[in-house]
Amino acid sequence: MDRDYAENLLRRYVRNEKMLYHCFASEAVMRALATKLGHDVEKWGLAGLLHDIDTEITNADPKKHGLVAYELLKDEGLDEDIIDAIKMHNEEATGLKRETEFQHALAAGETITGLIYATALVYPDKKIKGVKPKSITKRMKQSAFAASVSRENILECEKIGIPLNEFVEISLNAMKEIADKIGL
Repeated sequence: MDRDYAENLLRRYVRNEKMLYHCFASEAVMRALATKLGHDVEKWGLAGLLHDIDTEITNADPKKHGLVAYELLKDEGLDEDIIDAIKMHNEEATGLKRETEFQHALAAGETITGLIYATALVYPDKKIKGVKPKSITKRMKQSAFAASVSRENILECEKIGIPLNEFVEISLNAMKEIADKIGL
């Protein structure tokens, strides 16, 4: 599947602009992680782009989210490991634990975007350009800040061999490169 087709498919199911921003940000982070880890950048980018394709259909119900995405995507010509990573980014729906590098990367990569967004929005100009990695890592320790963002998922970066500080920097830089596209 090429990227343009994937974005059109995403837009068929996701209408909320902020959710689209999240998917674009997740794509950028996953592409950066693939580069860092020596994986297929296009494949990892597609996983980031499409991981929340079912969120509006399922109302983000943790018992269904990911499983419905699997059903939507299984006949779209994507590699099975992409669909598997998408399904597994929400362990609660599957009852299974993430095991592969791809699964851990997607869970950590899509989750860090929420913490980065929240951090950017507390800056006076509400723009990502001035956000420093240290600001993100500081807020990782503040459980009340962006409380719905799973710190546990973000820390899965360590399961793919990337220390938190480096992971934050990679993710932040990836999002800065597409700041206009994601409203930051």
